[in-house]
Amino acid sequence: MTVMLEHTTISGTEPQSFEGLLDTLDELYVPDGYKAEIIRGNIVVSPWSKGYYLDVMDLVCDQLRPHLPEGHRISTGPFLYVFPGSERAYGPDIHAAHRHAHRTTSNRLDGEALSFVAELTSSSTRDDDLTDKVKTYGKAGVPVYLVLDMQQEQATVLWTPSAKGYEAHITLPFGEKLHIPAPFDCPLDTAGFRAPETADGAAAAES
Repeated sequence: MTVMLEHTTISGTEPQSFEGLLDTLDELYVPDGYKAEIIRGNIVVSPWSKGYYLDVMDLVCDQLRPHLPEGHRISTGPFLYVFPGSERAYGPDIHAAHRHAHRTTSNRLDGEALSFVAELTSSSTRDDDLTDKVKTYGKAGVPVYLVLDMQQEQATVLWTPSAKGYEAHITLPFGEKLHIPAPFDCPLDTAGFRAPETADGAAAAES
């Protein structure tokens, strides 16, 4: 096991199959405050979100919920979506899918069932959120991917999925209204997404 300040990667001396990694993930002890995903052939353990991220996730869910496709639900929390074609398994911060996708006793949910996914970046996850996950979500046909860059305080929405990722995207700073494309076709007001201010009036630093 290789331990880094905010990022732990587990890899064996012999490469494991994707199914083997999923089995290892099922048996892995993940300390409180961390989540585990499969990225580029490794099990990656990263810290859970900062407290104010919950407010941001609630704001996103509250605004999108009235515009969900029929039968879909939007949720936050640690659920594992599996992408066998890309050999990835992610636990997105916000996810929307048809209710049928969750009617299973398995903890391995179908990534291709997603209608929307959002990631809130941290210093340890930002690179994967902006690169690896863009390609994986797009290749799986997820209609809309929203990246909330908490370090740069800007939002990027990507749509028109393709084998290479997404064919269209737009980025706006927090505080602006961002259009979320079909199947939602609604505005997302990003006011309130910035880090809270400290006692001296400065924005809280992102570590």
